[in-house]
Amino acid sequence: MPKIRLENLIKRYGEVQVLHGIDLTMAENEFTVLVGPSGCGKSTTLRMIAGLETVSEGEIYMDDRPISALEPKDRNLAMVFQDYALYPHMDVAKNISFALRLQKRPKAEVDAKVREVADIVGLKEFLTRKPGALSGGQRQRVAMARALAKDSDTFLFDEPLSNLDAKLRGQMRAELALMSQRVQKNMIYVTHDQIEAMTLADRIVVMHGGYIQQQGTPEDLFKRPVNKFVAGFIGSPPMNFLNAELVQEGDSMFARGDNFKIALPIEKTKSLGRTSGSIILGVRPSDLSYDANARDTRSLDLHVKVSEYIGAQSALMCACGTATVTVELKSETPIALGNTLRFAVRPEGIHLFDRNSELAL
Repeated sequence: MPKIRLENLIKRYGEVQVLHGIDLTMAENEFTVLVGPSGCGKSTTLRMIAGLETVSEGEIYMDDRPISALEPKDRNLAMVFQDYALYPHMDVAKNISFALRLQKRPKAEVDAKVREVADIVGLKEFLTRKPGALSGGQRQRVAMARALAKDSDTFLFDEPLSNLDAKLRGQMRAELALMSQRVQKNMIYVTHDQIEAMTLADRIVVMHGGYIQQQGTPEDLFKRPVNKFVAGFIGSPPMNFLNAELVQEGDSMFARGDNFKIALPIEKTKSLGRTSGSIILGVRPSDLSYDANARDTRSLDLHVKVSEYIGAQSALMCACGTATVTVELKSETPIALGNTLRFAVRPEGIHLFDRNSELAL
């Protein structure tokens, strides 16, 4: 049975519609990540699930029970906010137990629950400290522990790591993943960071302009994007896009563009339904490799402009005609800046999109 279901969810602020018929089903104990750029509607969707925003049209179901008319306190949800929302005059233990004490739970039960969730998030040694004496990551752990202490059916996270530095975000991503495995509850997580989405999610929901663009597993979205937006948003560095024309020569099909002519794999051409037209060729940086001997129709000749050393890997910023192409390769690969070099295109890594609709072909 689906745990949470959004059915034709619409949100308007006056005359402005910000969500357009959102349909989404979340399975029990699933970690679902809503991801997209600022203003895409992901936080509004989360706040509607929480009851902090009203639903203009449509319905939200939990265990097949409509909940849109319920007050937030009656939805059995717990929410972790971006700004932690901790009480500065209370120590960690009192912050964690705040909701339980409001419910007049027995002290022994409250203390046991505080110790349990503090152990899950790694705060057992900090229970007597106040928020001001904690690091940003520790304060975020307190906010997560307070949510866990409520024993809710579903946990909602609204960009909880966005205030942390890059190193701490990486650590907290790992801790969130471990926490999710331990508590086995539904998690709905909002972020603009596709790396967070890829590393945490069982299911990713990509949003843009108030619409769901695509939903599926991280692998589905990375390997089989349904449109150019998803292809460019999921993956780091992002996918390269080159305008091209689809041409047929005998039994073969090619993507021909500015300074290139790439042979298309038979598996790609079988489902095209066309033999000509304006297209966009998509290739991820990791699907290009330096190969001076690559065939003309299996490669791109790129003018190397910038090399960014990032440890074991380097990212090359190159020119292909008027377009910019990023290449990702091992740092020990000898590359000279300012030269035009040949890079082989992995056939399995070729993506094609219609130039007008930007839908995958």
